[in-house]
Amino acid sequence: MNILQILPELQSGGVERGTVDLACYLQKNGHRAVVVSAGGAMVGDLTSAGVKHYALPVHKKNIFSVLVAIRELSKIVVLEKIDVLHARSRVPALIAFFVSRRTNVPLVTTCHGFYSKHLLSRVMGWGKLVIVASHIIGKRMRDDFGVPHSRIRLIPRGVNLDEFKFNERPDDVFSKNIVIGLIGRLTPIKGHPLFLKAMARVSRVYPHVKIQIIGDAPKPQYKDELLSLVKHLGLSQAVEFLGTRYDIAELLSKMTILVAPSVGEEAFGRVVIEAGAAGVPVVTTRMGGLVDILEHERDGLLVPPDDPRILADAVFRYLKDPAFARQCALSLKARVDKEFHLDLMFQKTLKVYEEAVAKKKILVIKLSALGDVILSLPSLRALREKFPNSHLSVLVGRKARNIIRNCPYINDTIVFDMPGKNKMRALWKMTRLLSDEDFDMVVDLQNNRISHLLAFCSGARLRAGHDNRKWAFFLNRKTKDSPPGLGALEHQFQVLKLVGVEHLDRRLEMWTQKEEDERIRLFLESQWVSPSQTLVGINPGSSLRWPTKQWPVENFAKLCDELAKRNIRVVITGSAEDIPMAEELFSLTRNKPINAVAKTSISELVSLVRRCQVFISSDSAPMHIAASVGVPLIAIFGPTDPRRHLVAPLRYQVFWKELQCSPCYLRSCPIGHPCMKKITVQEILDSTLFFANEKSVGSLPDRQTSEKLKELGV
Repeated sequence: MNILQILPELQSGGVERGTVDLACYLQKNGHRAVVVSAGGAMVGDLTSAGVKHYALPVHKKNIFSVLVAIRELSKIVVLEKIDVLHARSRVPALIAFFVSRRTNVPLVTTCHGFYSKHLLSRVMGWGKLVIVASHIIGKRMRDDFGVPHSRIRLIPRGVNLDEFKFNERPDDVFSKNIVIGLIGRLTPIKGHPLFLKAMARVSRVYPHVKIQIIGDAPKPQYKDELLSLVKHLGLSQAVEFLGTRYDIAELLSKMTILVAPSVGEEAFGRVVIEAGAAGVPVVTTRMGGLVDILEHERDGLLVPPDDPRILADAVFRYLKDPAFARQCALSLKARVDKEFHLDLMFQKTLKVYEEAVAKKKILVIKLSALGDVILSLPSLRALREKFPNSHLSVLVGRKARNIIRNCPYINDTIVFDMPGKNKMRALWKMTRLLSDEDFDMVVDLQNNRISHLLAFCSGARLRAGHDNRKWAFFLNRKTKDSPPGLGALEHQFQVLKLVGVEHLDRRLEMWTQKEEDERIRLFLESQWVSPSQTLVGINPGSSLRWPTKQWPVENFAKLCDELAKRNIRVVITGSAEDIPMAEELFSLTRNKPINAVAKTSISELVSLVRRCQVFISSDSAPMHIAASVGVPLIAIFGPTDPRRHLVAPLRYQVFWKELQCSPCYLRSCPIGHPCMKKITVQEILDSTLFFANEKSVGSLPDRQTSEKLKELGV
């Protein structure tokens, strides 16, 4: 892989050293490493290892510098064929975020510290994956900045065991030539005053102790304050300020005790594991990420951050009990070897890169009616085959959520309803939810204004859909004009091709659970239907929005009676809105069919239809359910075109009277529904009896409509 790390500068510090070490590791292990920064003393370490460094002013916070950096970094990403961007600070992360969106390269961020609740700090949680060095940072990123736990990866920092070699200390080290050190920048959070006050107590008992303070001073005024405190405590002869040093391993090899007296929450505490690798016993305050490293009185000593007396007592305990000090040092060394060595940190980081590249988060939007959602199932299957390791989510309406509940191709279902009131509030909540999920790709199969807007607000780098002039400017991959009369699956396939899907299996599928199958078995038993009895399902209703799809109710009643004469049981299906129509149908029949209207969930309906030998339906969701479970289907079409809306099963018959006005797609017919009335009860009965009596897969006698459909590939 080609990895680009970006950080402000390469002068000194743990973040900088970690960046250099990781880049060298990647380069050594067959990957391509690139680093972007404003430069610094460590650039030479990179170039000597063959790592490419680009100098950009990514440390500057003014908007013009950021815009220039976005443009230049985008060029570098394309030129170096970068696979992953890795940002290690806030301004670089902001730059990398926009470059990630422009180049479709995943962004990984590492949180090296505790960020204030500032707008700019939020960018550290915008990575596809967010690396934290300790549990406390992970908790902070989740609680303060809303980063989902699923995107956080814990990778503790590591120490180079070849550089920091274990050096067991003889007993006299704890009584003679005592060196107590503090390593860290001269900033208030590091607890230098606490340390010096504790050392004043130690020096009274061990007057020859040497106290080393190692680290630079970002603000000279703070160092002056510390020098004044040293003088006030009478430690001028004992304390040395060594400034910035690059021979930390050498200094630790001669150190008796390391103290890490942080008074604020530390992100991790790299110097503690370096001391552990070198065999130096450690005293540290019980703050932040430091508690992830040490177990009190086993690996070291933990003390409160506000009491120099207790800190001094911990140092005394080591000095007076060398055996205990060695025991803690050995225990910490063993823990470092197991959990905190550099190669382990690099291996875990490389796995995060691989995950960021391989595991895509995909959102499919399909907010329409039940039948249309069923027709989207082949597209979900195609996406799963194309992206087998992806996390696939589907955004559907409330009524359709149960259709895909049992779908094995998806990982998650997101439900969105636009209520009659507070539509803008519901839309705002959904945009917030989608943006938090950090999707890589949106496949918009709905293709209306709302779905295009939601795709954009998700923040996905790739947003594919139809260029239908309904706010399609929110998409960045769009189809060209679709041919008129294109079938539903072919229409979806045009969008799938935009994301690399090359083949679409047209098979419909639906799934049930054992509990649902059992409920239908018991329901049919209660209606005295034996397993050997022929059962015909009829869905006489259509959507209330499409009354023109309705075959006359009296025709359905006659059909039920004709089937009953032949000892064929009929079950009537439908939803709650079909109850008035069903009651009218039952009032017209002499032999009452089984009433399943509004008595099944959508999944139970699948199980019920599967139990039928034939299923009869208008252009509606149950028609697609029959096609998905392989039941012989008799489809009744009127104002709509079966060439566009039917995904035919292996055995089917379509009745559609092509009149001069067909297909009209009108929801109110001005001439009295002649297309539906011309379909006779005898035609439907003959087709039903053919399917009910066939013993093997066969074909129907020639039917004008079916032959036309076959010619068109339906």
